[in-house]
Amino acid sequence: MYAAALWLYFVLLVGIIVVPGMDMFFVLANALTGGRQAGLAATAGIMLGGVCHTLFGTVFVVGLSNVVPVLSKAMLVVGSLYMAWIGVSLLRSTIEVHSVGTAARRPPATVFLQGLLTCILNPKAWLFVLAVFPQFMKPEYGPIGLQALVMGTMTVTVQLAVYGGLALAAGQSREALTGHPAATVLLGRGAGALLVAAAGFALWEALRAA
Repeated sequence: MYAAALWLYFVLLVGIIVVPGMDMFFVLANALTGGRQAGLAATAGIMLGGVCHTLFGTVFVVGLSNVVPVLSKAMLVVGSLYMAWIGVSLLRSTIEVHSVGTAARRPPATVFLQGLLTCILNPKAWLFVLAVFPQFMKPEYGPIGLQALVMGTMTVTVQLAVYGGLALAAGQSREALTGHPAATVLLGRGAGALLVAAAGFALWEALRAA
């Protein structure tokens, strides 16, 4: 069951990260204006932001739900409905990237800190953690700390692969996003389908445990 939960989390995580958003545009803007070094600095900052989100999910969401079991079930239902709403919204949306913003050339340390803040202050990331973590981090899977380490490692690895890859190939990445609108639409709707499927599974689990 734990392996299946991790696989589902991985698929869901990839589906969310590859959809163009604040973090992706920040990496691209810095890579296009400051080169690979700036793009990788932005990626590193966003990865540290991913670690912060993991810690938040572990301490405040999972810890609280373990103290109050009734709250855990309520969070599962609310989180499932939230994921379903996001998924349906993506399925109905038409995501097209027409341009990538630019930024003035800045020192790598500054770009790193801005990437960290961009990720931490991204409201969708916080909502994703609140909705998803209670469904994939459970006491029956083993020590919570170890689960957090595994999920956090998965998160930063996918961020590195996606955003780092964009930073290393900024020119080609920009063309792929702006020159193929149909592909970005399909990408967004595919992520929406993943969210709806995951939400249905999580809601079924929550209702069965009630």
